[in-house]
Amino acid sequence: MSTKKSTLVYGLMIAVSSLVVGMVLASRLGLSPVSFAGSLTIPPTNSAPIVGPLDATTFRTIAQDASPSVVSIRTTATRRAGPIEEFFGFENPFRNQSPGRGQPQPPPIVQGAGSGFIIDKNGYILTNNHVVEGATRVEVNLLGMSEGEYLPAKVIGTDLLTDSALIQLTELPDHPLVPARFGDSAQIHPGDWVMAIGNPFGLSNTVTVGVVSAVGRLQPTALNSRYEQMIQTDAAINRGNSGGPLLNLRGEVVGINTQIVSDQSGGNLGIGFAVPINTVRNILAQLETGKVVRGRIGVTVWRAPMTKEDAEDLGLSSVTGAHITDVGEGPAKTAGIRPDDVILEFNGKTVRSSDELVAMVTSTAPGTTVPVKIMRARKTITLNITIEELDALAEQAEQARQARPNAPQPEPTATGFGMSIEGLTPGLLRQLGLPTGTSGAVVSNVESASPAAQAGLRAGDVITRINGQPMASVAQITAALDAIQTGRTARITVWRGGRESLVLVRKR
Repeated sequence: MSTKKSTLVYGLMIAVSSLVVGMVLASRLGLSPVSFAGSLTIPPTNSAPIVGPLDATTFRTIAQDASPSVVSIRTTATRRAGPIEEFFGFENPFRNQSPGRGQPQPPPIVQGAGSGFIIDKNGYILTNNHVVEGATRVEVNLLGMSEGEYLPAKVIGTDLLTDSALIQLTELPDHPLVPARFGDSAQIHPGDWVMAIGNPFGLSNTVTVGVVSAVGRLQPTALNSRYEQMIQTDAAINRGNSGGPLLNLRGEVVGINTQIVSDQSGGNLGIGFAVPINTVRNILAQLETGKVVRGRIGVTVWRAPMTKEDAEDLGLSSVTGAHITDVGEGPAKTAGIRPDDVILEFNGKTVRSSDELVAMVTSTAPGTTVPVKIMRARKTITLNITIEELDALAEQAEQARQARPNAPQPEPTATGFGMSIEGLTPGLLRQLGLPTGTSGAVVSNVESASPAAQAGLRAGDVITRINGQPMASVAQITAALDAIQTGRTARITVWRGGRESLVLVRKR
């Protein structure tokens, strides 16, 4: 062999040896494998109609095909167990042992459990935000692993509104991962068969079957004033199922199980909710970056369906639009939007409902200026609003700041809506922080289950206008409320939390 050829061969041998040594060192030192450099591949959506017979092996086949994609998740956090559904409160057994006189007690160790499903061969997994929220350690158990065997994972991105989270294994198993397949949640209808697979009460890969009970159910999110449309199912979902998949008859994911209605023991009552997979798929690329960006304009809309009578009272020609009940600091206030306005068009598109407006706003890029057509006092106006970015954590903090205790109740006057009111005094004006010259009456008591309570009125609210008309006294407010016919809605403007809000109460 010539010297030139020998040098080439030795060079190749050294390069290969260096690569092998590097791989060994990386595994010894816990460095990330090369595979983690790959980005997330978002699964395609199968929108083909679901056809074919249902037989004795249908559900068995779904379970066999889908189970390898489903994982059990174990989390550890140094905090006290709260009302989050998944945390069982398994605290550090040594927590109550004093570390020594004068030494601070260590924070309690809380372990939680949930479910998830693999969506990419590089170890990406979808689950619920509330499963991993606040966790200092996240571990994943795959199908086929022993009960106590877990792989480490890290949180990539989370979203409060959809209660979704993207995590990734930081150590891959010695076999290829099986990503789940995505179905089309827009095709789901009440009565369709579905299957849930998850880790209820620590029982990994538990399979339950049921039907879709309803679609488009509005359920509250981590932000009290915001709701998300969800799939309701009677497939048994219990503590620990959260984050697991809801599957169609092809074994495709159509939802992420996230909420339950349960009894005092926490058991299933046949009412569970899943976030539609289409909703989460739309933000997957943003979850991979660690942050989901949405637009906001700073208004609250009336959630109850608008009736024909409501439309007539507002001067609308049809039952359409989003009725504004509150305008906080933000783009809408800057643009001139007021409580009791009805938004008819957003950026040139007809707004048919409050939920449609919310979807339009949140999907608009922050910084975009859009025209908004509104109905105000039976006249249409067009305003321009510049969308700003929704800061979910800041909005959550603002809601907590606005909460305040009930006001006193001296000699109240009853109304026909299940609430009592009293006149404003200089002392009450100061106590409630009202602007000088404010007229009206303060709500001193709200009966439980009354129309006022169900609409959200609470003690301490100061009524300033009814159906757009200024109110100067208890007598005037009582007369205005008495004049409202049964079945009609009273548009009550109140001073609350340092600003005016609109509360809509339907008279029974």
